[in-house]
Amino acid sequence: MRPSMFVLIAATGLLACNGGSDSDTTAAADAPALDSTAAANTNVHSAADSANAVRETVAAFERNAPVGASSALTVRPSSARDPGPRAGNDSAGAPLAGLTPPQLAAFIAGKADFEEAEEVDEGLGPTMNLDGCGGCHSQPAIGGTSPLVNPQVAFAGKNGMTNKVPPFITASGPVREARFVRNPDGSPDGGVHALFTIAGDPAAPGCTVAQPDFARQLANRNVVFRIPTPVFGAGLIEAIPDSEIVKHQRAQTDVKRSLGIRGRPNILLNANAISGQLNRNGNDGTAGRFGWKAQNKSLLLFSGEAYNVEMGISNGLFQTERDETEACNIATLPNSDSSLDGHAPEVLSSIDLFTLFMRFLAPPTPSTTQPGGPESITRGRGLFATTGCALCHTPSMKTYNSSVTAMRYQSANLYSDLLLHDMGRGLADGIQQGQAGGREFRTAPLWGLGQRLFFLHDGRTSDLKQAIREHASDGSEANAVTQRYFNLNDTQQQDLLNFLRSL
Repeated sequence: MRPSMFVLIAATGLLACNGGSDSDTTAAADAPALDSTAAANTNVHSAADSANAVRETVAAFERNAPVGASSALTVRPSSARDPGPRAGNDSAGAPLAGLTPPQLAAFIAGKADFEEAEEVDEGLGPTMNLDGCGGCHSQPAIGGTSPLVNPQVAFAGKNGMTNKVPPFITASGPVREARFVRNPDGSPDGGVHALFTIAGDPAAPGCTVAQPDFARQLANRNVVFRIPTPVFGAGLIEAIPDSEIVKHQRAQTDVKRSLGIRGRPNILLNANAISGQLNRNGNDGTAGRFGWKAQNKSLLLFSGEAYNVEMGISNGLFQTERDETEACNIATLPNSDSSLDGHAPEVLSSIDLFTLFMRFLAPPTPSTTQPGGPESITRGRGLFATTGCALCHTPSMKTYNSSVTAMRYQSANLYSDLLLHDMGRGLADGIQQGQAGGREFRTAPLWGLGQRLFFLHDGRTSDLKQAIREHASDGSEANAVTQRYFNLNDTQQQDLLNFLRSL
C-alpha cells in the first residue's frame, strides 16, 4: 500500500475459481495445521456438504418464499464431459484498447497496488481473509479468480500469526470467505466473519483477538461460503445504463414466462424482493450490478468495501475498523486515504487505484477454436440460445456515452442480464443484501468462464456439467432450462460445454 495512497458471481450463473477438491486437506509445508476439532470433520464440511446442511437452516426462515417449480430432473447417462479450463493466460489481464497515456498510466499504477501484499503497519487486520487483492484474483491473470494453490493456507501462519486453518480452506481449494446466516438469537446475520487475525505477528505484540469458532458454526449449519468474482471487463459492466438492463429484462417475456423465468415486477419473494428485478441502490434507486447479489453499485464502492472486509484495511469510504480492539489497531485511521502531497497517480488512495485498474481492465478474449474446434463451438453457441440459457445469460449489452472514449458505446459481451433470479433451495444461502433475498443471485457474467477452475457462489464443484445440474432445485427459475440441457443428445451437450469453455 503506497503511503500516499478489494472478493466476492451468482449461483444463477457459472463462476469458477481455482482447482482442487474441497475435501483435500493438504497444506503448504510451512502453513499451520488444521484445527484438530474441525479437521476431523473436514469431509463432512466440504462446500457441497455445508451447502446441503445449511438449506434446512435457510428454509426455516423462508416463510414467504414460493416453492415454485418441481426440482425433479431427468439426467440420463451421457458421454459429454467438461473439457476443463483452457491453458495459458494470454486471453486475459490486458488493458482496454484505446486508453489515453494517462489512463494507461493509471491502469499500470492500479495493477501494481492491486498485486501488493499489505502489512500490519499499513493497516492489515485486525481481522482479514488475506493480505492482498492479487491473491484472490489471479487466475488466469491478475483480475481473475482464485489461483491453483490457495494462498490462504500459507497466509494463516505468515509472520508468526497463530491462526488455525478452517476446514473449508484447503491448499487446492478455492479462496473463500465465510458468512453466518443467523446470529445466536436467531436474527439475520449475513455478514462476513473474517477467517484470520493478526495475533502472533511481532508487529502487533499486544493483540490477542481470536478467530471465530467455525467448528461450532459449521456444526450448527450456520456457515455459507462465497468465492471471488473476476473483475475482467468490470468497467464495461459499470458503463451499461439501467435502461439497457431494463430493455433486456422486458425482452421475450412470453418465452421466459413459459419456462418459469419470472421477470415481472409483481412476483414477490421473501423480504419483499422481486425476482427478475434489479437490485436497486437504496438512495438513488439505480441498479446495483457488482457482487454475487448485485449488491454494489460502483467499482469504487466495491473496492472500498472489499479492502475493509477482506483485508481489514479502513479507507476513505469505510473509515472505521471492523474490529476496534485497541491493542490490535496499529496504524492510523483510515489506514489508506488520498494524500494531498505528491503528484497523480501517487496522490490517489489505494481504492482509487484499484478502481481505475478494474475500470480499465479489458474483458477476456474468447477462443474460436478451443476446445472442440470451431464447428463445435459454433453449434454450442446456437444451443446456448435455443435451450434458453441466453434468456438470463444475455450475450451482449451496450455501454453508455462514457467519459472514457475506450468505453463509449461499446458492446459488452458479458453473458448476463445483471438481474436477480430465484435459484431455489439448492443454491440458497439465506443471505439478504438489498432487495436480494436468501435464494436470489445475480446472473453471473460468463465471459472468461473458459479459464475458471471452480464454480458457483461457494465453489462447491470444479465440474462445469455438475454446475449446470446444480441450477435445478425446488423453486429455481432455471429448472426448465436445465432440463432442456439434459434432454440434448450427447454431442449437443458436449458442444454446449465446449462453447462455454471457449469463453
